[in-house]
Amino acid sequence: MTEEHYYPMSEAVRAAYQSGQEDEAIEPLVRVDGMGQPVGRIGDGDYIIFYDIRGEREIELTSAFVTPEFPHFPQQPIKVHFATMIEYARSLPVQVAFPLVRHIRHTLGEVVSAHGLRQVKISESEKAIHVQYFLNGKREESFPGETHVVVPSPETQNYAEVPQMNAEVVAETAVKVMNDPEAALIIVNFCNVDVIGHIEDRAAILRAVAEVDKCIGRVLEAAQDHGVTVVVTADHGTVERWLYPEGTIDTGHTDSPVPFTVVAPELRGSTLRNGGALTDVAPTMLHLLGLPKPVEMTGQNLLLDGQPDGQPKRRRVLIIIADGWGARDEARGNLILEARTPVMDKLQQYWPTTRLLAAGEAVGMPAGTVGNSEAGHLHIGAGRRILSDRMRIDRAIADGSFFSNEAFRWAMEGAKRDGTRLHLLGIVSFYSSHGSVNHLKALLEMARREKVSQVYVHAMLGRRGERPESGAHYIKDVEQETERLGTGVVASVIGRFWSLDREENWDRIEKTYRWLVEGRGQTVPA
Repeated sequence: MTEEHYYPMSEAVRAAYQSGQEDEAIEPLVRVDGMGQPVGRIGDGDYIIFYDIRGEREIELTSAFVTPEFPHFPQQPIKVHFATMIEYARSLPVQVAFPLVRHIRHTLGEVVSAHGLRQVKISESEKAIHVQYFLNGKREESFPGETHVVVPSPETQNYAEVPQMNAEVVAETAVKVMNDPEAALIIVNFCNVDVIGHIEDRAAILRAVAEVDKCIGRVLEAAQDHGVTVVVTADHGTVERWLYPEGTIDTGHTDSPVPFTVVAPELRGSTLRNGGALTDVAPTMLHLLGLPKPVEMTGQNLLLDGQPDGQPKRRRVLIIIADGWGARDEARGNLILEARTPVMDKLQQYWPTTRLLAAGEAVGMPAGTVGNSEAGHLHIGAGRRILSDRMRIDRAIADGSFFSNEAFRWAMEGAKRDGTRLHLLGIVSFYSSHGSVNHLKALLEMARREKVSQVYVHAMLGRRGERPESGAHYIKDVEQETERLGTGVVASVIGRFWSLDREENWDRIEKTYRWLVEGRGQTVPA
């Protein structure tokens, strides 16, 4: 019998599991050579390809390498050449492989602004980027008349300890904003269900769901007092399908539809169209606001009943996004049904309600894939289908254009010419909203074709929607791929908790920086 090949980094991840660590928070692992020296450290003149997509959690780590006079922690005196898969921020001086498709014009926010109406968007800091950047069609600047109110999320390493987060403050902020009659459109995001849903803590999730339900009730009560029309929906599902068929816990997003309910006395007997998608939210909001739908919005108004007099009625409208609140009838593993939700139950019983597609092709993703906050908020605001970065990249791999991408060629030819190293940095997962192991494999294949001699993989793990201990499987898969290609070495592994931050937890980013540059972490003999 042939002895199975030993894959050191995969086995190191398995050992971390046995010590009580889990994928997302795995402490840094660093491969070392026979002399005990770290392998594949990022050094002066090296080239880096950060192959993650989405981007909002990648900005901080990227800036630590490329921002002049970086203020947050001391850096090593090295200069690197940096490329990113997509544009994380316009201010970053990097090569971008798949530039942003700009000018997603005439989004909900832009139309409201163009008609001189005031809009206010309220969220916790955990979801601020989604309510601002993605909801506005990936626009970094606010529109005229647009205000963002960001409530700081609790400072904790484990949100299961505070499943209520700061939802109550978000609700009270929304109540105060409704006192201003000039606020025509108010958008409120309650993030608890999505954030806590990624944690294997059933009790905490049930508390999070109940907290959001309670806060929705508080906002609805104030809206009724002010005559504000309310729409309650979500961006994607999570905990309505918390178990895999065999009973293990699924901490990821789902492909479930999401609820959509309209609360307005004059619309009590109205009918909502079935078979809609998140692309239909913005056209419906514009209808309720009494504003025309731009031709770019291919989504449709979900209200089947027209105005009694045939004329659009100008209303104040409030959208509540219950982040991660999916709709599913089956009770098994459904923590939405299991939680105490009297407000949502009553809403869906007495007010016009339907369900909207929030995953797969309906939100510009590959068929059969789950939804996510980026795609959800983007499509809520855009009112049309936007092809995702993942789809663009997958198509480029399929048609071969990926392997002639100018940014990738710049990095690989530069590493060859300068005699320096090429580093491939990013998430290692079959499916993550931040990237795919298939994109990493394509880069390794390209490096093989280009005959790049020094290629090092620095992997981030984060089990969201993956089965228990899946990280070790994926790391082994990558180690086997480097072996098959004869190109690349898995040099280090870390949990995404330390590397993909978006709330200026610079201690985490520094830990990741020192892992990459100095080789700080638990050593793993080759």
